[in-house]
Amino acid sequence: MTKKRRNNGRNKHGRGHTNYIRCSNCARCCPKDKAVKRFIVRNIVESAAIRDIQDASVYTDYHLPKIYVKVQYCISCAIHAHIVRVRSGEKRRVRVPPPRPGQRQDDKAAAGAQAKGAAAVKA
Repeated sequence: MTKKRRNNGRNKHGRGHTNYIRCSNCARCCPKDKAVKRFIVRNIVESAAIRDIQDASVYTDYHLPKIYVKVQYCISCAIHAHIVRVRSGEKRRVRVPPPRPGQRQDDKAAAGAQAKGAAAVKA
């Protein structure tokens, strides 16, 4: 029988059993290692209202706190909400992680060049 994925869609690797979690969207039971996990950091107030609140506030240096939420989705909800995408067979074989948002390619190239330069000086 052919295998669709190298890890069978799980991150279990040597463990016989993992606990179940409930999907944040539909409450479906899903193995913890198979669930799509995201950590969301948001402001309590949307950006349009932040300035109004700061103008009306008595405190000048008060920063509004953030909301920290860990959401865990079953595969069905993650695909439906476009958190993960369906990839073709060729693209599934690519093991390089996708570029992270907020990090520029120039910073990584500069850091890599510095590391190579330091290794050349030691040699």
